[in-house]
Amino acid sequence: MTDKKKIIIGSRGSKLSLAYSNHVKKLLIKFNPQFDANSIEIKTIKTSGDIFQNKRISDIGGKGVFCKQIEEELLESKIDLAVHSLKDLPTIMTDGLCVNAVVKRNDPRDAFLSHSNKSFNQLKPQSKIGTSSFRRQAQLNLLRDDLKVIPMRGNIDTRIRKLKDKEFDAIVLSLAGIKMLNLKNEVKEIFTTRQMLPAIGQGAIALQCKKNDQKILDILEKVNDKETYYCIQVERALLEAIGGDCDTAIGGLAILSNNKISLKSELFSNDGKKKFEYESSGHLKEAKEIGYRVGKELLKKAGPNFETKGN
Repeated sequence: MTDKKKIIIGSRGSKLSLAYSNHVKKLLIKFNPQFDANSIEIKTIKTSGDIFQNKRISDIGGKGVFCKQIEEELLESKIDLAVHSLKDLPTIMTDGLCVNAVVKRNDPRDAFLSHSNKSFNQLKPQSKIGTSSFRRQAQLNLLRDDLKVIPMRGNIDTRIRKLKDKEFDAIVLSLAGIKMLNLKNEVKEIFTTRQMLPAIGQGAIALQCKKNDQKILDILEKVNDKETYYCIQVERALLEAIGGDCDTAIGGLAILSNNKISLKSELFSNDGKKKFEYESSGHLKEAKEIGYRVGKELLKKAGPNFETKGN
């Protein structure tokens, strides 16, 4: 696709994915005056993760299940760029593709939703709390060991509906997605990052394209949020250093201030009962080195018996 007077964005078809893609479309128009609403098209692509909604992500291929089909269309030049939730991207980038631009990060924290309780601590013992994440499962169990943490899949609307149908007493979701869909009124409580350190890349939107598509790279550079970009470099380097995948119960959050990046991280044992923590900081030019360093220190703390696969 050499004619860049029109751009095709590849996106999953969920409400949240389309909200992300429309947000990116608006930014592209704002920062590239050659585009208008008619010159940017959003193409919905069904992924394995959308098709098999009743199976745990780890059972249907891991993180790549939300990206593989979209990446294939990108490599075949059927689309010009792909919009992903950054935390859905596999740790190792697909050959021929890159993420050189990200949108300004939304709130990375986790949110507590319940049909009857105003806060997490008000849940009665043995209450059922739903989450799709090994990380959240481990964190919730450490905060309270008297609850039943149950795996759940589905998009945000589906999960909220299951909550309202009282299949669960409470659920935990990413606050960024809730805000993007204007569902903040459903939230009863927001966990602090001390209570629940977010997933790697949580709240960030990744803009993926071909490595050799210089025209698209130039266009995306104008919408890239540099602060977010440096922070996700650190976080993804951490994930790469430990060999992490969607089964790995790990949290990590990088913060940039005055050209200094600080990274907090926590890794959980395979049974979720032990937590290993480490943090480090340095100049933003050392972004990846900081992430690798933290990852290696976490693995040292976890010991030789630690496996990167979750429970």
